[in-house]
Amino acid sequence: MPKISELIQNDIARGVAIGVGVAAAGAFLLPAVRPVARAVLKTAILSFEKGREVVAEAGEAFEDIVAEVKAELASERLGVAEPVPEAAAEVVQPE
Repeated sequence: MPKISELIQNDIARGVAIGVGVAAAGAFLLPAVRPVARAVLKTAILSFEKGREVVAEAGEAFEDIVAEVKAELASERLGVAEPVPEAAAEVVQPE
């Protein structure tokens, strides 16, 4: 029969002991860790959804800019005067 000091130095025996210890600790700690894991997962899902919204809004803004530039280029090619911005179109007439 091998001595305990020899078993401790054996990598296979050490790995088996660590595995058994982790499995035993997991069985006792799982009920305590489950609520924390759920909260972390919930936060991750909400963050992912918010990130998707931000990316979608940024994509829409970029598409709007591209459409504006294409319209400006088309009007320049046709020799049409530059379109008046909406804010400048609202001129107040004196009474």
